[in-house]
This record gives sequence, structure tokens and C-alpha cells, in this order.
Amino acid sequence: MRKVYETNRLILKILDNSYAPRVLDYYERNKDFLEEWEAIKKDDFYTETYQKKQLDIDMESYTNHSLVRLWIFRKDDDKRIIGTIGFSNIVGGAFLSTFLGYKLDKDEIKKGFMTEAIKKGIEIMFHEYGLHRIEANIMPKNIRSLKVVQKLGFYNEGLAYKYLKINGKWEDHIHMVLLNETLD
Repeated sequence: MRKVYETNRLILKILDNSYAPRVLDYYERNKDFLEEWEAIKKDDFYTETYQKKQLDIDMESYTNHSLVRLWIFRKDDDKRIIGTIGFSNIVGGAFLSTFLGYKLDKDEIKKGFMTEAIKKGIEIMFHEYGLHRIEANIMPKNIRSLKVVQKLGFYNEGLAYKYLKINGKWEDHIHMVLLNETLD
């Protein structure tokens, strides 16, 4: 499997722990913006040591084919991380499925970057990994996120009540799904 992919405007990379300072910079720049949409972070999350360990875990999971986390860079600024998309809990066998999660820099929203990145990620999961199903769970109030997956063809499979603990509160999530129709 490749570790670097490109779209028209973006570079998507699987990172090793040498990128920990850039990952930390991304999270520090977006701490307040992301807080509303994520689980509460422990204090050590905002350290280079923590990010190095997490990148090591991500790399091991990538090697074991259970996770693909692609960090997003703009082609016109390939030093600064602007977001990430992750395909986690990759399951083979009869299921051939994964969960999609994503986040973007507060200064890069409404530019089509996330749609472009996820579109490439879908291509990777369906064509390189041969998966049948990608699932994204999104809070109903996260209208921007819902619009992104809807543009990419995801459909609503229903509401999961109190599905994830986000920012200290159990939140409902809309279960959005995209199927790889070429595998039928």
C-alpha cells in the first residue's frame, strides 16, 4: 500500500512519528474549534510525546490493515497539516467495512478540501482495500459534516441515540453509509 496520495489540490500522507511536531501544531491551532465535536482530551494529548506515540500506534494499525489515517496537506503549502481523515476498525471477511472520521483546520473550511480528501479516501478503501461499506456517524447539529458526506453519496441509515460521548456529553449520531456497488 502507498503512503502518499494526491488530489488536484491536496497531498494525503500516512505519517510516521517524525511528524509529531506538525500534528501537535495542527491540534493546538484547532483546539477550541474541534472541542465541540470530539471526546474530551487528556492534558498530555497536547504534547509531542503523546503525538509521537499516537503516530506509532497509527503506523502499527496501518501495517495490520486495521486503520488508515491520512493527514491532509495543501499542495501549495506541503509543510502545514490542515486536517485528517481516518478509516478505522477495518473489518474483512463477510463484512468488508470501515468507519470514517475526519476533521479540518478551522481556517480551511468551506473550500471543498474535505470533500476532495474523502473522495480520494473512498477510492482507496473501495479499490485498494476492496471494502464494501464505509460508515460515518455524525451529530445531527453538524450540518457542514452531513453536507460533505451527502455530496459524496452517503445515505442515512438511521439515528443512533446517545452513541458517542462528545465533549463530555452522550450525543445522538446519524448513521451515514456509502456502499461500494461494484462489489455486488
